[in-house]
Amino acid sequence: MVNSIGIIPARGGSVGVKRKNIRIVGGIPLINYSIKAAKKSEYLTDFFVSTEDQYIADIAREAGAKIIDRPKEIAENDTPMFPILLHAMDYLNELFDYSIDQLVLLQPTTPLRTEDDIDKSIKTINTSNADTLISVYEVEDTHPSRMYTIVKNRLIPYAEEPRGSLRQDLPSVFHRNGAIYIVKTGILVNKKSIIGDKIIPYVMPRSRSINIDDEYDLQVADLLLSDSKDL
Repeated sequence: MVNSIGIIPARGGSVGVKRKNIRIVGGIPLINYSIKAAKKSEYLTDFFVSTEDQYIADIAREAGAKIIDRPKEIAENDTPMFPILLHAMDYLNELFDYSIDQLVLLQPTTPLRTEDDIDKSIKTINTSNADTLISVYEVEDTHPSRMYTIVKNRLIPYAEEPRGSLRQDLPSVFHRNGAIYIVKTGILVNKKSIIGDKIIPYVMPRSRSINIDDEYDLQVADLLLSDSKDL
């Protein structure tokens, strides 16, 4: 058995959207969607919410999550994900009497990710020789060949676009959607990173790939989830 532990990171502060992780979206706190998906997963051995915020901890517990008390020094705006997962792994190693094989990062800002996405991702990495899995979606109109930089008020192509090419003729390009990262615990310790050298994708549809960074994203997610019958 591969022990896969889900980690839902949810600090109290946020830059783009104030108190983002517990804003009401589709009638419930945003974080509850990730907790619900983790609870329904058949392949997660267990899951935890990592937070330094007592109010978030109370909401998460009420929704059925266990809590990792995160130190405030790794809950700042510029805190990368590596120390958060490393702290979680150290905490869990003291808690469990079995070895943790991999951590499954489930960011609460991607509420449309489902338990089926989680389980398919875990099955995918478990049947590979990869050390990291990252969820992605295929880009369309935001293809790099159609992007530009601005230099001295002039548009400069970011990447060369084949002349006369149609959108469907462009090579497929994929963007991280932030929904799922799976990393082997050995990578965290030895590489000091959440991303190893052998990375495989889990491709999700764009319709489930919204990642809430600002108020507009929040409004879109609220509209989509308010129409959902499965809250």
